[in-house]
Parts: sequence; structure tokens; C-alpha cells
Amino acid sequence: MTTIFYIASIIAIFATAMAVSRKNGVHALLYLIVSFLAVAVLFYTLGAPFIAALEVIVYAGAIIVLLVFVTMMVNLGKEGVEKESQLLHPTSWILPVLLTLLLLGEFLYLLMLQPGTGLSYQEVGPKQVGLSLFTDYMILVEMAAMLLMAGIIGAYHLSKSNSKTVHRYLRDEQNETNG
Repeated sequence: MTTIFYIASIIAIFATAMAVSRKNGVHALLYLIVSFLAVAVLFYTLGAPFIAALEVIVYAGAIIVLLVFVTMMVNLGKEGVEKESQLLHPTSWILPVLLTLLLLGEFLYLLMLQPGTGLSYQEVGPKQVGLSLFTDYMILVEMAAMLLMAGIIGAYHLSKSNSKTVHRYLRDEQNETNG
């Protein structure tokens, strides 16, 4: 169990470093997925299978899909199509696929372990997690919601064009002062 923990830790650190250092956004996303999967294996080895499942579903699933769509929207045009055709080359997928297969092998090995061979944990269900989030950690949940809202508002303002729009009632006043 300890060996699997250290192997998954090394993969998580390596994949995260590769995700941060890649110039190509799609390559970075592939490494980020591997990093999320490695962290899920870490949670599982630490006795938190529910959190491991949430890690895969929420991060490696929903957020990465969102990031892939954003990346696809940004790469519009002829240059984007040319770059995308280069990304489909098998050599760009070899290392992320190998790291993912190694994590999958570790996870399958963990599942094959007999109960009582060192994997001891207390099961925490979704109801207990929800009650804990909205009682003991309510302020942290609210702070995370405020941070997400600030990010959404910031993204909206950054994506807005610089053209000045004036309400129709104010247009007449501006025309009178200018004319």
C-alpha cells in the first residue's frame, strides 16, 4: 500500500509539473487529467474512496470537459485547425497514456486486495459529507462560492469588448451636449 502511495505521489507531482510547464493547452490538459487521477488514487490509498470518486467525477470529468471546450473555442481559425491536426499525432499522447495506465494498474491492484490486508477506513457517506459541509464548514463553502462568483464576474468583464454602450435615454442628452 505504501509503495502504491509513493508511486501515485510521484506521478501526481510529475504530471502537475508537466501541466504547468506545457506551452500547448491541450497537452497541459492531458497532464492535468493524469494529475487528478493520481490524486484520486492517493485519496483511495488514504482510506477516502468517496473523495477519490468525487475527484474523478468532478475534476477529471466536469472541469476538464469545460476546459477542453474553452480551449476549443479559443483555437478558432485556420491556425487552430493546423495545431489541432498536430495534436492528434500519437507521439503527443504516449506519456500521458502511459502514466494513466500505470495509475489504472495501481488502482486495479488496490481493488484486488482482500479486505483486512491493511486497508482500514471508516466509511463516510454523501449525507455525512453534505451535513458537514453545510454545518461545520458553512463559512468555507460560502467563501468558495464568493470566490467562484468573483471569477465569473472577472471573466465576464475581461471578455467584454471595449466599445462604450450608452442607454437610449442618455444618447439624446449626449447628442444635445455635443451638438
